[in-house]
Amino acid sequence: MAIHPIEFRYGTPEMRAVWSEESRFFAIVQAEVALAGASARHGLIPAWAAAQIREKAGEASLARAKEIEDEIRHDMMAIVKAIAEVSGDAGGWVHFGATSNDILDTATGLQLKRALDLIEGKLRGLLGVLRARSLETRGLTCAGRTHGQIGVPTTYGLRFAIWASEVARHIERLSQIRPRVIVGKLTGAVGTQAALGQAGMEVQQDMMAALGISSVDVANQVVSRDRYAEYFMFLAGVATTLDKIGIELRSLQRSEIGEVEESFGEHQVGSSTMPHKRNPIRSEQVCGLARIIRSAVEPALQNNTLWDERDLTNSSCERVLFPEASVLTDHCLALMTSVLVGLTIKPARIRENLMALQGVNMAEAVMISLTGRGMGRQEAHEVVRVASMDALARRVPLAEVLAGSYDVTRLLSPEEIGSLLDPERYLGTAVAQVERLAERLKPLL
Repeated sequence: MAIHPIEFRYGTPEMRAVWSEESRFFAIVQAEVALAGASARHGLIPAWAAAQIREKAGEASLARAKEIEDEIRHDMMAIVKAIAEVSGDAGGWVHFGATSNDILDTATGLQLKRALDLIEGKLRGLLGVLRARSLETRGLTCAGRTHGQIGVPTTYGLRFAIWASEVARHIERLSQIRPRVIVGKLTGAVGTQAALGQAGMEVQQDMMAALGISSVDVANQVVSRDRYAEYFMFLAGVATTLDKIGIELRSLQRSEIGEVEESFGEHQVGSSTMPHKRNPIRSEQVCGLARIIRSAVEPALQNNTLWDERDLTNSSCERVLFPEASVLTDHCLALMTSVLVGLTIKPARIRENLMALQGVNMAEAVMISLTGRGMGRQEAHEVVRVASMDALARRVPLAEVLAGSYDVTRLLSPEEIGSLLDPERYLGTAVAQVERLAERLKPLL
């Protein structure tokens, strides 16, 4: 019976597979095989034993390991015994020189490598969509908003570009954390490698090289959890960017604004009681799940504060954190990408909102122009502020109020005022910024 929503509602099949019991078991078996191989190459176990373990270990089963665990109450030792059973005479050499977390943390490193590969692929996919939409809408002028109030114009292209730039930084961060996060260890019970003798560091390096991951520099019984905390903080950062996008799309879909809309199926139902509803449920889902992903950061940081050479408080916690945060982040990336691909943009409504204040939102342009004609900047600000408040209070066009102001008309003609109040003429470098960023992002796609 399914309990957690990632079992039946959230998550992609590929990321669920990374954190499944079967995948975890297989990663542990891989680590044991690599340990045997490295140990044999350094003369710690017979070469024939390593070869036999490599040949037979794949026959070990999760089901058998669980049977053994029911008896001995130790999950790692149960897997060791399950591998040893199928390895024949070589079974006595399985797990030689290792402690449980040498294998468990190394298996986590293998899983993290696969997880980050999936997340990177989805980040690049999202980046491609945002870049394309930024170019598509580079000249689509819209009302900029600060404090929830209409300000000077911007473009939809610049909005998409800002999000694209943020996603690009996550891709950069991902490449930076890989060598710190994707690691394995073979340092023994307290970190001294005493069971491996003087060859310990070389055996560890050889084992991890065979697995395609990095070795820790030093460790006690466990990989230092600051590494894993960095992974969870990275996921939280990605989730927060998706949350940021989702919040903006939800705001822009509000009935009062109505500039964009999530795709809505022909037979889709928005409400069980209000038949007319077309709710942004996918963006809302991303925003909600981002809270769960971010909640992993605090316990992940606490997992680094273990007693002495280690205690077991991190173990139960990580069994929840790794699959939950990884699966939900991957799910949110896929979901937000689909939202952006199918997003409907409504130019007529965008234009209506842009012109809603009858030119008042262009007050800055008038102020700048007056300053350029010789009026002091502060004086120009006050002249235009008073005119704007008057226009808003009387609900008349700003041009009408400005036309009656001697302070303005002595410096600006009616034609110049009309030009200054045209939003299309006050976009600065918005289009150029989008095009420059799009060019810079090409190598990441």
